[in-house]
Amino acid sequence: QLALREINDDKIKIFPRDSGFNNPEKLIQSVESLKEEDVKIVIGPISHKDFESLSSYKDMIFISPSNIDPKVQNNILSVGVSLESQIKSIEEFIKINKRKKTIIIYPKNKYTSLIDSKINNIDIVNKKIYRYSSDPKILTADIEKITNYKQRKRNLISRVKILEEKDDEASKLELKRLEQKYTIGKVNFDSVIIIDFGDSLKSVLTSLVYSDVDQDEVLIVTVNQWFDKSIFLENSIKNLYYPSVDIKNFQKYKKKYSEVYGMQPTEITILTYDALGLIYYVWNKKNYKVTSIKDFVIKDSIKGKIGTFNFKDGKLIQKLNMYKVSDKKFSKF
Repeated sequence: QLALREINDDKIKIFPRDSGFNNPEKLIQSVESLKEEDVKIVIGPISHKDFESLSSYKDMIFISPSNIDPKVQNNILSVGVSLESQIKSIEEFIKINKRKKTIIIYPKNKYTSLIDSKINNIDIVNKKIYRYSSDPKILTADIEKITNYKQRKRNLISRVKILEEKDDEASKLELKRLEQKYTIGKVNFDSVIIIDFGDSLKSVLTSLVYSDVDQDEVLIVTVNQWFDKSIFLENSIKNLYYPSVDIKNFQKYKKKYSEVYGMQPTEITILTYDALGLIYYVWNKKNYKVTSIKDFVIKDSIKGKIGTFNFKDGKLIQKLNMYKVSDKKFSKF
């Protein structure tokens, strides 16, 4: 409705339907109802797992806010912020910062195989991949292994014993300095990419600090967090970087949404806002005749509220900015 108000064209009409949640029968009922209204383009469904049931509706086009797969399918286009789009931004960020040894870590859960498939072709030199337990009780031990914490801890204990037997001023100063540390020795990487969210991500960040990872030496990067301010509560990390949508447009959108509806929007609403903008753009470009999903695969770069996106190799790729979380604020890199 917000997008329609800005477009201000009475040729476009919205036919809202409730497709339920995890309810295949209700989804099909809603699509059949739209088909009876001769609706050709549908914004939805939200879930990627619903895609298979829509493949038979070849005369309809579905624009989904799902972020699972950016590949253009038979009659479905996903406009969510995909992991592929995020990885491209992270790749460039790692290269700009001239990092030579990168580890990519993520949890063992229902998304593990999906992440495996997405990062196989990541273009970062000298990278290593580790998977950690989603069980908080095991997580710390996994991070200790990744950071070689126990050996570095032994190095510290050994060095302290040697210094304690010495009485010169230099040894005393070094001993005092080592009292502030947990380990001696650097980790075997200069950047870490964490593909995780929420409390699990915060646990990983805490474990990295506990494992004495030098934040002045190691670049810590994660994936899109949608400017979640709860990350500020994780005080142990000085600087955290991640790719995301345009923060200024996102904040303006949230303000406008709040003024109109008296509540804060979910992230998915801005994706559907841009979806209607994309539909209208293509509809105009094709002289008000959209016949298939191929009409949406255009060479132009499209600028929406969340940023700019284009089609490459049959996929919709978002151009994302890199943001830094530091001193309880977000800043564009």
